[in-house]
Amino acid sequence: MSRLALQAMDEGRLAELVGDEITGRVRAKLQRQAIEDYRIDFEDGYGTRDDSEEDQHARTAAQALAQCGLPQTGIRIKSDWRRGERTLKIFLDAANPLPGGFVLTLPKVFSPREVQRAAAAAPGIALEVMIETPEALRDARAIVSAGPVVAAHFGPYDFTASLGVPAAAQHLRHPLCDYARHRLSVELAGTGVTISDGPTAILPFGTSEEIRNAWRTHIGNIRHALECGIYQGWDLHPAQLPARYAALFSFYRENLAASQDRWQRYRQASAQATRTGQVFDDAATVRGLETFFVRGLSCGAFDENEVPK
Repeated sequence: MSRLALQAMDEGRLAELVGDEITGRVRAKLQRQAIEDYRIDFEDGYGTRDDSEEDQHARTAAQALAQCGLPQTGIRIKSDWRRGERTLKIFLDAANPLPGGFVLTLPKVFSPREVQRAAAAAPGIALEVMIETPEALRDARAIVSAGPVVAAHFGPYDFTASLGVPAAAQHLRHPLCDYARHRLSVELAGTGVTISDGPTAILPFGTSEEIRNAWRTHIGNIRHALECGIYQGWDLHPAQLPARYAALFSFYRENLAASQDRWQRYRQASAQATRTGQVFDDAATVRGLETFFVRGLSCGAFDENEVPK
């Protein structure tokens, strides 16, 4: 996947889109660790197969997982519980022991009952839920409280389709998607549950210009999520990874100098409210600055010497 991402970065000429400095950071990241968090998909991306074929794939996927050495991994099973539970059992038996950081992702969750059922079938395994319907959004707090849920993923296409939005108008920045993300953030505030944005459906294939146009859309979606306080999202193909890291690095680096200045002025004023140009800072906005520095350092946009001690 690292090789495919680097190949796409060169074919699409990423530097023409984000400049040499960001491109260098993206290249280093892709060479060092292209994938941080990976799901083996037995749901929509996998489709419907014969039981014997899915059984075999569950075994081989479990065996391959033991070799990958990624910090965060997991599987997404089908929402059809008969098939999903069968795949889960085969996978867990073949993967014993599971690697650290392993999670089970549950698609199309409607109620707390599905979480309780999965927790009983996979004791001791952290769960993720996909919030893809209005019913799940209305009951999000109860859903994540029904078991060991560590993350909630927003499913924009199922969500908008369930509300009658035509396919041509389904995209991550649709007003209904903004509403769902904002409500999910409020509903899950204080729970410790991570929120992840959905994927960009336009894939970067074709000519260099077509690749860059797809990256522009992806970068715009990621930056929009960052501005909403959502720091993770799904990518569907390694060719999207250059845009993922370019969006992260450019978002943080564009705001680094101004954030450093605002932080320094606030500290020099002994944590009293301050003004930097036209920007007023108090304890609340400084918490936002702290989040900015911590997140930027964590994702690799900053070097340690660039972040205030």
